[in-house]
Amino acid sequence: QVHLVESGGGSVQAGGSLNVSCAASGYTITEYEMAWFRRGPGKEREGVATIAHDNSRTIYSDSVEGRFTISKDNAKNTLYLQMNNLQPEDTAMYYCAAKRGTVFLSLVPEQYNTWGQGTQVTVSS
Repeated sequence: QVHLVESGGGSVQAGGSLNVSCAASGYTITEYEMAWFRRGPGKEREGVATIAHDNSRTIYSDSVEGRFTISKDNAKNTLYLQMNNLQPEDTAMYYCAAKRGTVFLSLVPEQYNTWGQGTQVTVSS
């Protein structure tokens, strides 16, 4: 099965940028829909963005639309999340997740069966 490891988190000031990565091992990620989720302090886990197994479609949460970009490099077996204009409310542990691709994209965490350990993103004002 796919094993996922996130990296690239850190602490930035509001307005800054970060690019977090999720390296996959096992099966090729071209078979999987992959997504980013996050859990902020005192908040429930929420979906951030997802990308289809064939990179044909993406979905973003309203809170990050226009600021974040999800991408997948199949040759490197790596998922990315480019985060621009970060705000304090973006402070959270960011997790990547994978599921077998279907015709419908999903940001429902219960539908994902493989998860990374998370990488912390902290945004100060």
